[in-house]
Amino acid sequence: MWRPSTPGRQDVNALRKARERLDLRPLAIHVNYLINLASLDPVVREKSINSFRGELERAEAIGAEYLVTHPGSYRGQSLEESIAAIALGLAEAADGRSPDVTVLLENTAGCGAQVGCQFEELRTIRELAARETDLKIGYCLDTCHLLAAGFDVATQAGLNKTAADAERVLGLENVRVIHANDSKTPLGSHVDRHENIGEGFIGSDGFRRILTHAELRSKAFILETPCDTDGDDRRNVDALKRLYRVQVKSAPARTAKAGRRSGASKVLAS
Repeated sequence: MWRPSTPGRQDVNALRKARERLDLRPLAIHVNYLINLASLDPVVREKSINSFRGELERAEAIGAEYLVTHPGSYRGQSLEESIAAIALGLAEAADGRSPDVTVLLENTAGCGAQVGCQFEELRTIRELAARETDLKIGYCLDTCHLLAAGFDVATQAGLNKTAADAERVLGLENVRVIHANDSKTPLGSHVDRHENIGEGFIGSDGFRRILTHAELRSKAFILETPCDTDGDDRRNVDALKRLYRVQVKSAPARTAKAGRRSGASKVLAS
């Protein structure tokens, strides 16, 4: 719903203490799914900007490092108009402020009129927004969305090409979070349907390679997998940890040593 709830001081303090105790870093939260900064409809746009401003305020209040957002949908207008609308919407929501939180633009599967299934679209939003606001902006890559959009992250060659493209277009230092989700639909389907780790078209081997890829292994991995029964989140976290450990143990000693220097993946449940 559009109406937000404001966290109380006691809850915020409890969260901060829990983060310290559990070493929960980074903390990434996701904006309201109703928000569509690409919209030019006056009512939807006003609600979206106001809601996004509230998300920024709450993220700052609880000390979140990242605020993840889908770029939006451009139905009824051109892609170019929508990209400009998103950039201006981000600036208006920030309202001259430069909070500590970094907004992460998430790639999409490209179904319907979604903005952001191509890296170039995400980069253009960031570049345009930089002209209008001091808001820090980076990227979040979703593995299910990548596969559905046509990036073959399930194979070694495809993963290497995807990482190279992300470096060339986005700059991998700007990719702060990876949403780790298997896909119910195949490569290039443009359908966003998340699946449990290893049970979809990316598969266990695909995730083993993603988790240990030299350019990706130090990123924060966050699950958005289905939770149909109690314990599904834990099982998916354990699956990713198991795949990572198996790959590291089977690698040559020199590779494992290099991996320890670069830092291991951190896997969290959404």
